[in-house]
Amino acid sequence: MKTNSLKHISLSLLFVLAVACSTKKNTFVSRNWHAINSEYNVLYNGGVALQLGINDLKTGYKDNFWEILPVERMQILEEAILPGQKAKNQNFERAETKATIAIQKHSMNIEGKEKNMQMDEAHLLLGKSRYYDQRFIPALEAFNYILYKYSNSDKIYEAKIWREKTNIRLENDALAVKNLKRLLKNYKIKPQIFADANAILSQAYLNLEQKDSAIAPLKKALVSTKLKEEKARYHFILGQLYQSLEYKDSAYAAFEEVIKMKRKSPKQYVMQAYAKQSELVDQTQDTVLFLKKYAKLFKDRENRPHHDILNYQMASFYDKLNKKEQAIKYYNKSLRSKSDDSYLQATTHKNLATIYFDKAKYIMAGQYYDSTLTRLVQKNREYFSIVKKRENLVDVIKYEGIVQHNDSILNIVALSKYDQKSYFEDYILKIKAKEEAKKLLEAKQKKTNQDTGIQDIDMVKVKPKNISSDPSFLPPGAGFGVSTDNSFYFYNPITVNYGKVAFLKKWKKRPLTDNWRWITELSDIKNTDQVIANIVIAKTEEVPENFQADFYLKQLPTSQKTLDSLARERNFANYQLGVIYKEKFKEYKLSASKFEFLLKSNPEERLVLPAMYNLYKTYEIINKEKSEIIKNKIITNYPNTRYAQILNGTIVEENAIVQTPAAVYKTIYNQFNNQEYVAVLETIEKSLAQFAGDDLIPKFELLKSSVIGKLKGVDEYKKSLNFVSLNFPNTKEGKQAEEILQNNIPVLEKMTFVNDTISKNWKILYKAATKEDNETKTLIEKINKYIKEKQYDTFSVSYDVYTETENFVVIHGIKSKEYSDYLINILKDTKDYKIVTPAKVISSENYSVIQVKKNYNQLLELK
Repeated sequence: MKTNSLKHISLSLLFVLAVACSTKKNTFVSRNWHAINSEYNVLYNGGVALQLGINDLKTGYKDNFWEILPVERMQILEEAILPGQKAKNQNFERAETKATIAIQKHSMNIEGKEKNMQMDEAHLLLGKSRYYDQRFIPALEAFNYILYKYSNSDKIYEAKIWREKTNIRLENDALAVKNLKRLLKNYKIKPQIFADANAILSQAYLNLEQKDSAIAPLKKALVSTKLKEEKARYHFILGQLYQSLEYKDSAYAAFEEVIKMKRKSPKQYVMQAYAKQSELVDQTQDTVLFLKKYAKLFKDRENRPHHDILNYQMASFYDKLNKKEQAIKYYNKSLRSKSDDSYLQATTHKNLATIYFDKAKYIMAGQYYDSTLTRLVQKNREYFSIVKKRENLVDVIKYEGIVQHNDSILNIVALSKYDQKSYFEDYILKIKAKEEAKKLLEAKQKKTNQDTGIQDIDMVKVKPKNISSDPSFLPPGAGFGVSTDNSFYFYNPITVNYGKVAFLKKWKKRPLTDNWRWITELSDIKNTDQVIANIVIAKTEEVPENFQADFYLKQLPTSQKTLDSLARERNFANYQLGVIYKEKFKEYKLSASKFEFLLKSNPEERLVLPAMYNLYKTYEIINKEKSEIIKNKIITNYPNTRYAQILNGTIVEENAIVQTPAAVYKTIYNQFNNQEYVAVLETIEKSLAQFAGDDLIPKFELLKSSVIGKLKGVDEYKKSLNFVSLNFPNTKEGKQAEEILQNNIPVLEKMTFVNDTISKNWKILYKAATKEDNETKTLIEKINKYIKEKQYDTFSVSYDVYTETENFVVIHGIKSKEYSDYLINILKDTKDYKIVTPAKVISSENYSVIQVKKNYNQLLELK
């Protein structure tokens, strides 16, 4: 009977359990069963996994305090996560799995209505996990499902906020602003949700670059949020917004709020707030206050991880005060702090590069610019600006080296023989002093090693052995009962050894005699005569070559040709430096000094006027009086030059000077391709005078060679190429010119007229004026009309430049000389064409020869 009762009870329980587990039965038991299982099992574990993932995101995220911070700390990956691809963070994958399980196993969708009150939570968890996993479209679907299915849910406002966060991530900022503004009109929203909505609205405005509109919602978020980290972050962003809008007082106050939070705010915000405040005020106005404040910050042990920021601010402070050595010291301290902020490191290296550049230490400046580039992550305008500076610095280093080297040689050569010898003797003394110091240091180190004989013993690390524990160390007659405290000093070999070492270090080796402490000094006095004798002997020994003045004197150049070459090279380097400092670095004082020095150094005639004009333009910026003096000199002494005409107003400067060399080159290269050779040559001549010293001069010269070849033939082409290869041997254009001279010119020079009776390709030449001439245009139109009407697809017509004054209209594609003569007559006699211009038939091979060698008249004589 009892057994039957148990069976009935068990079956009843199984039936109740089956009914409770059913998602199709809308019963009290079913609803609560699935709700409780959802909330306290699946969704709880999913929520824990989600929070762990969020913590990982925040930990791995690094704020860029050089830009306005985003409201939400979340790193967006550039690589999109594709369908089926595993999540980057397994916690979000686990959270999504739990949410999916909750929906699949516990959803009670009966007659179109959800009976499990936890399903809105499940879909919210699903959307959040997808959002943080950066799958924003699926996340948006989950949030929209809540709004569609659970309109009466207590999570409806939170779902709306998350939908707009997702819209912002999908760059639908305007839509997010519209929806959030509508949402915030509802006064039933809880304070924290209200704060989140306003913060997201502020972010949307920021994305739309409406900074002024972003301030008001961010202030509301500040008031409503209860989270300390959010308060600190919102205060900081507010300060950045005010700073970008140049409301300095408001920005300073916002950063001060962050500082006042102290430990309630993450430390990074506080330290960055101090840094931002330093940017907002001129600390040089009250140096004592600034130094006092930063001394206190350095003293605080909690600030040690942020010494990179503090040292940078100290360096900037000294930099503004023009105390460069102190600035360098603190910039280097900032770098040694091993900052995680790559942009801070890049800026520090850039500032150091600027300091060394101003000190004319160009190699050091170049190294720091290199370091700057390696630390700049984004290849933006700043990156390419520094790349350009670094490239320009290569030329500065090169030309400054030439100036220093050649100038030093020329200055020494200009001295009298006596002064030259004195100069090198002084130089030799300096070398000797350095070598003697090096030898003394080496000898001292060697003697110390010999005298010591053994390594020092660290008595702290090596504990003296108790001699009573080992009979072999005891003196005769001593027993095992000797105590450690009463043991004699010399009974312990380790202490004895230590004493020896200490004695040797203090007194070195001394002979066993009376007055041993003074024996060294006495021996020194006794051996004075010997020392003097040794010195005399040493003097008679052979002196090394580099210690003799004649070794250097005989290396000085003596031929006037070599000295002139050195002077020319130095003068040209000074001109290049003047242009570089003026055009590329805007260092006008430095530029003026280079041009002034050049003009005093008897430069070549070709450099005088360009140097004077550039000096005039430089002084126009920094010294108006001097610019007028230079201007008058140019007009008075060089009245017929282009520069004088520009200064007089005869030539409008904008037409001559305003274009950059690169822009001019691009224009004339297009003209060259259009066979406008005469115009190109004129522009090149002006450009060579106008842009003397510029990096593009070799390009202009090589293009000029090509134009000369087109207009004057192979002989002049060869001369021009030779000039380029000799004057610009280290440039790409110089090497290209040399290659053409070696490979192409010999082939062109060998070209001669051939027997054209065997040719299968012929041309008809008509002499023509310029391309714009009406007769030329009419001639081309008539020939084209004939070709079109007769449908001669193999025929074509072109306008070919021959020389500066002669040109041809050429008909191409004719297969025989006889047909060429026939075609000339047709074009001459037919009423519709009536081309009376004399024509000449020539084979394609011979046409190439006359274009290369410009010997058309010679061909006519042969005919």
